[in-house]
Amino acid sequence: MSKPVMVFDAHFGGRGEATELPPWDCEWASERAADALRYLGRYAPEVLENTSVLEPHEEAAHQAAMRGDEVAYLEALRGYMKAGRDAALEIRRRAA
Repeated sequence: MSKPVMVFDAHFGGRGEATELPPWDCEWASERAADALRYLGRYAPEVLENTSVLEPHEEAAHQAAMRGDEVAYLEALRGYMKAGRDAALEIRRRAA
């Protein structure tokens, strides 16, 4: 785990006060993200050619990571996998 980080929270919509973020485990986060990508590669490879449907979930995961919010990070990755799966199913329906 890394050390807590001090940030100026005006960047996060605060009143400009210094705030300490909880420590963020980058290794844990990268393993979860790799799991999500492997899932898409295995079950929804079609969506990896055009990832625009995944962008909102990537942004949500990034924001959760910046806040040090593991629960929101995992939720964003679940949304990422679901959006990818749904997009792949739609691509398959159109091709059928």
